[in-house]
Amino acid sequence: AIMLAVMKKLTYDEEYNFENEGEDEAMFVEYRKQLKLLLDRLAQVSPELLLASVRRVFNTTLQNWQTTRFMEVEVAIRLLYMLAEALPVSHGAHFSGDVTKATALQDMMRTLVTSGVSAYQHTSVTLEFFETVVRYEKFFAVEPQHIPTENGYQALLSSDDQLFIYETAGVLIVNSEYSAERKQVLMRNLLTPLMEKFKVLLEKLMMAQDEDRQMALADCLNHAVGFASRTSKAFSNKQTVKQCGCSEVYLDCLQTFLPALSCPLQKEVLRSGVRTFLHRMIICLEEEVLPFIPSASEHMLKDCEAKDLQEFIPLINQITAKFKTQVSPFLQQMFMPLLHAIFEVLLLPAEENDQSAALEKQMLRRSYFAFLQTVTGSGMSEVIANQGAENVERVLFTVIQGAVDYPDPIAQKTCFIILSKLVELWGGKDGPVGFADFVYKHIVPACFLAPLKQTFDLADAQTVLALSECAVTLKTIHLKRGPECIQYLQQEYLPSLQVAPEIIQ
Repeated sequence: AIMLAVMKKLTYDEEYNFENEGEDEAMFVEYRKQLKLLLDRLAQVSPELLLASVRRVFNTTLQNWQTTRFMEVEVAIRLLYMLAEALPVSHGAHFSGDVTKATALQDMMRTLVTSGVSAYQHTSVTLEFFETVVRYEKFFAVEPQHIPTENGYQALLSSDDQLFIYETAGVLIVNSEYSAERKQVLMRNLLTPLMEKFKVLLEKLMMAQDEDRQMALADCLNHAVGFASRTSKAFSNKQTVKQCGCSEVYLDCLQTFLPALSCPLQKEVLRSGVRTFLHRMIICLEEEVLPFIPSASEHMLKDCEAKDLQEFIPLINQITAKFKTQVSPFLQQMFMPLLHAIFEVLLLPAEENDQSAALEKQMLRRSYFAFLQTVTGSGMSEVIANQGAENVERVLFTVIQGAVDYPDPIAQKTCFIILSKLVELWGGKDGPVGFADFVYKHIVPACFLAPLKQTFDLADAQTVLALSECAVTLKTIHLKRGPECIQYLQQEYLPSLQVAPEIIQ
């Protein structure tokens, strides 16, 4: 009887002013605190009776919450909230240990989150609902099916909203006036739940049989990686990360996320997320990220399609341009595996009218030439030179092909930039054996054949840029080979095209 009286006294009065709380409201809040202490004392006398009483009131009220007054709904949820302190446990372990108590609390929490009472149109009920859910958050470890994305229902916040929240949190931590030690703790507090969630979801994905379930889990994993990436937006370089003491937590994130690359399911989604994170870590961790790159690259080159490769190459370009000779051994090792993967995809037969496949191949071809341009432009032409004569020749012929045979001015421009750079590096008297012959037999003709193609449209701005690079290539050949180049044009190449002598001159 005393318990029921206390529960009744906890109920808000009709006249309580939630919009403008004054002295009377403050007195009631204080009175509620005293009633809570009394309830705690009663729990010490008879915990079983308190649990049974609260459960009865809670279940009766929640069954008909739509037609029940707000103050009765609020107090029913409030009683569930108060049980956590009236029947305390260590570390919030309310759903283990005493089976009777754990079962009762689990049943009430299940009712709370599935009843729809969070939609009650009164702020006191809404607030009490969320405070109770937070207090018993370990319930969701016992019954994870109630978590949106986990259960097929839309989350309260979109993934874009969450990205902005994580980015904001990162900015606030980094730009705060806290010490580096405090910033490190805060960033770890922000990222550790993501890492823990990621590990659990990856295990679930590996065991999932249903394809829809696999897709949902892969999206969750991708979002988790994306959220971690966004927290790093506040950092501009390795120095700012070190100043905040956050290098270690991001290295931990890398260790956590990279195993997703070896998952055979939903490869495209998972690889995309991890690639984005690696891009950010190259900026934030610099050379500390390098030990992770070989293994990551090996996984990303397995069973890949045009889009995978197209998105992977910019990562390698970023590493190459940033670290240059530091990554030379890695590039030497993965150069031909990468090229084989590219060639394999480009040689796949496609249906004649499949515009999508044709576009994907065009974009991959551009990415491939951009990779070669990055390698040659970063002072690492020896990476190509060291692949063996046969492989070097094959690479060079693909560049000639790109310059002449494909009606893609963006790729053509890149190819002429590559050829010009190679002539500059290798075109002198001390260049690689056979390269001078290659210049005259293939590079010089390419500079004339490309502009003569019917598809070479000088009304197009990109084509004009390609023509400009073509001219630069010829100029570079002239600079490196001297009068010999002019002589070859006058006496051999141009006459072979039946060009009139006066035009040759």
